[in-house]
Amino acid sequence: MKIVRNISAVILGIIIGGFVNMSLINYGGILIPPPEGVDPNNFESIRENIHLYGIIHFLVPFLAHALGTFVGALIASLTASSHQFKFALSIGCFYLMGGITMVMMLPSPLWFNILDLGFAYIPMGYLGWKLSGIFNPKM
Repeated sequence: MKIVRNISAVILGIIIGGFVNMSLINYGGILIPPPEGVDPNNFESIRENIHLYGIIHFLVPFLAHALGTFVGALIASLTASSHQFKFALSIGCFYLMGGITMVMMLPSPLWFNILDLGFAYIPMGYLGWKLSGIFNPKM
């Protein structure tokens, strides 16, 4: 039963973290509109107009990546019956692989790539695990 619960924890963490990530990506344009003429729902439009993006436009993707990873790791850590730390960091690693893929597919400034890959995934996985102890003190 522990194995099923642990596997479910990882799957649930990935799904809920992905939901948070995509919700922020999809609705982040309401808070910080993309540059004029960019369709945020069109990957090619973003790629062709990335030079129009200012620092503020990179806030939404960073928050989406960081908060999606954090929530996914928190959920996995709270749901797992054992090895909470390993499962929280596995969520961080899973999303880090997605982040690396995005860096290779979508041109973006070097400073953003370093910030995103260095602080939005593994540190947020760790933070999700650490804060899970507040919600579940038995861990």
